[in-house]
Amino acid sequence: HVWGKDAESYKRGLLLQEKSVPAPDQDVITMSVEAARRAVLRAGIDPKKIGCVYIGSESHPYAVKPSGTVVADALGATPEIRCADYEFACKAGTEAMFVAYSHVIAGNVIYGLGIAADTSQGAPGDALEFSAGAGAAAFLFGKENVIAELLDAYSYMTDTPDFWRREYQHYPQHGGRFTGEPAYFHHTLSCAKGLLEKSGKKPEDFQYVIFHQPNGKFPIAAAKKLGFKEEQWKTGLLTPLLGNTYSGASPMGLTAVLDEAKPGDLIMLVSFGSGAGSDGFIFQATEELPKVQNKALKTWPQLNERKRYISYGVYAKFRGKIRKA
Repeated sequence: HVWGKDAESYKRGLLLQEKSVPAPDQDVITMSVEAARRAVLRAGIDPKKIGCVYIGSESHPYAVKPSGTVVADALGATPEIRCADYEFACKAGTEAMFVAYSHVIAGNVIYGLGIAADTSQGAPGDALEFSAGAGAAAFLFGKENVIAELLDAYSYMTDTPDFWRREYQHYPQHGGRFTGEPAYFHHTLSCAKGLLEKSGKKPEDFQYVIFHQPNGKFPIAAAKKLGFKEEQWKTGLLTPLLGNTYSGASPMGLTAVLDEAKPGDLIMLVSFGSGAGSDGFIFQATEELPKVQNKALKTWPQLNERKRYISYGVYAKFRGKIRKA
């Protein structure tokens, strides 16, 4: 590694193999548009019936100007629409999803679009640089032709300063090992336990479980602590090949699971965002799911096919880490 780091030790310790790198012309907006178009394609709906668009991210291209208006316009959903960008570190995506869902349940809109997207940042030579990836997942919520019903939801959060970035900073700072037990594990496990208790369900009731995945190690450890088995977590564990997509991490895991799930399957998702908090959801696949699974690109084939590997120099150029005077 150009910074003198032992890349192999990071790969072994964090269960990472490779990661996604956005092209210079890709950002949260472009990735959100692509993901949202696929969601609309699968749903087969008129975009004009989308009543709200919410995007959760910690790498919105603009500090002042919403990403959502661009996405809504690209979909053909404007002008009669509600829109806002959400932030809560890596939990922003599930927050956006829950707000979109809530508008639908309240009867305010026919369809609500919740998007989780990030082009993750990591300072040169920092541990984050080995895992920081890019990706987006979009979910269309509605009351008709439901492919996965949201059965229950639960959130857990505290003021925990494990990871932060100020407005003027290009890269985030983090508390090293402090990001583990008091941050990630405390919140994800507390949220998962609360969700299980609220729903009256046990780990063995689920066919799939997805945890926020900043690396390959943490979500497996969390799943094991709760009594989940490998066959329950492996489908939604994307980070070893995708990298940490921050807000997109657990939602993208959900897309991979929905690609394969069968009617009646129970799915548990637990996100995590530094600062810190977790959202937990229980979904159940319906008879409508198989009808849409092959209508657009699936998640795992996008990770396994048509790969292009680049050098660190090209990566640094693409991510703006080499700045001209």
